[in-house]
Amino acid sequence: MTKKTILFLCFAIIVNFSQAQNRNQSQPNVVLVFIDDEGYGDVGCYGATGFETPNLDHMASQGMRFTNFYAAQPVCSASRAGILTGCYPNRIGFSGALFPHHEIGLNTKEYTIAEMFKDQGYATACFGKWHLGWQKEFLPLQHGFDEYVGVPYSNDMWPHNNVTGEKLPEGSSRADMPELPLIEGNHKIGEITSLKDQDKLTTLYTEKAVDFINRKADQPFFLYVPHTMAHIPLGVSDKFRGKSKQGMYGDVMMEVDWSVGEIVKALEKNGVADNTIFIFTTDNGPWLNFGNHGGSAGGLREGKATSWEGGQRVPFIIQWPENIPAGTVCSKLACAIDLLPTLATVTKGKLSDNTIDGVDISSLWKGDFKSTPRETILYYFGKNNLNGVRKGNWKLVLPHTWSSYDAKPANNGAGGKRIKKTVKQPELYNMMRDPGEQYNVIAYYPEKVKELMAVVDQARQELGDLNVGIEKGTENREIGQLK
Repeated sequence: MTKKTILFLCFAIIVNFSQAQNRNQSQPNVVLVFIDDEGYGDVGCYGATGFETPNLDHMASQGMRFTNFYAAQPVCSASRAGILTGCYPNRIGFSGALFPHHEIGLNTKEYTIAEMFKDQGYATACFGKWHLGWQKEFLPLQHGFDEYVGVPYSNDMWPHNNVTGEKLPEGSSRADMPELPLIEGNHKIGEITSLKDQDKLTTLYTEKAVDFINRKADQPFFLYVPHTMAHIPLGVSDKFRGKSKQGMYGDVMMEVDWSVGEIVKALEKNGVADNTIFIFTTDNGPWLNFGNHGGSAGGLREGKATSWEGGQRVPFIIQWPENIPAGTVCSKLACAIDLLPTLATVTKGKLSDNTIDGVDISSLWKGDFKSTPRETILYYFGKNNLNGVRKGNWKLVLPHTWSSYDAKPANNGAGGKRIKKTVKQPELYNMMRDPGEQYNVIAYYPEKVKELMAVVDQARQELGDLNVGIEKGTENREIGQLK
């Protein structure tokens, strides 16, 4: 090789490296880790006990954590629809959790966060639990993702006992469900048929995520890791089995934290950690009736599938070196539906013409806590039931019925009974003084009730409220249907 050729190659390498650096500087990578059924109190920096989450705690110390961040709804499918589309799930026809017998899913007319990134030239991938429709037209590759490996719905939607793993007898609940499919792209590549198979999922998703970073580090990428855990039945590898003081749930949380650490290592190894927005949050609060197989609401009231704080207020940690002030805590209102418009702003992406409910909270990410980009939170649940609204520090709970965890839980994944309870008259809570929602002060603040009811009236007009007989509002869209 001549001296001239060597100089030319060196010059080409320098130019390519410079172009890559310039491209990466203008287009940050984004990693979104989304946990299932993890409670507000299940991360060390949020008060977890009995297990440690050193990687998440370090992430919070180098970035920002939110104390008033909300899932889009307090249950699986609806929550995921919200975080991917920037909409309250009921706006786009989503409620509850989809099951294998459903023939509906995410409408291809909705514009997802993955499509926003893909339109900018990002590589995109999803590794984990999808739960927005299992048929081909609803799967991730039809919604902006280049790659997908995972399960199409919750890991308890299978014909096995969640405690023993044994096949359920004919006639029992869920016995007629198919084996839990493992999907790559648009095709089934295997089945999850035992508790040992469940133990492998967190490691599988982590390995896929690390491999994706290794392969795509030379271009902007969006990596979405919606872990199956900590949904029951719990699964954990031998690396962490028996390691915590909180039983298997603690073991699972330690492995989730390990997963975060492995992804961070991959970012650092490839030299892109400083140009990556790393987000960690969860789809809803803990499934408390599973006792030591469920998480902690951290002192908040109730848990998953309720419109009390324990059902919808969740951990949220974000790190973006040199852009988000390290070690900060934000107490302003924010919601998972805000991620789409915020990430569009910071990456200079464009949104579609679809009406969304998310707002740009990038000012909060910058540490501008005098700004208030989000003023209200709507607590929709069920098919289209508006159970409450929050504005600032005040939360108005509207009349509704819910399944309470105020009963003896069952341990080891069996699941205890829940009790039907009803809010018969509106209740008002000061969330700054009473985050546990124990003291109804509605008699003392009629002006606040009037202010919050104005928000309720507008929401009912736009999106409906079955609690008062309004099936749909003026701006609801249809969920996707099989053609």
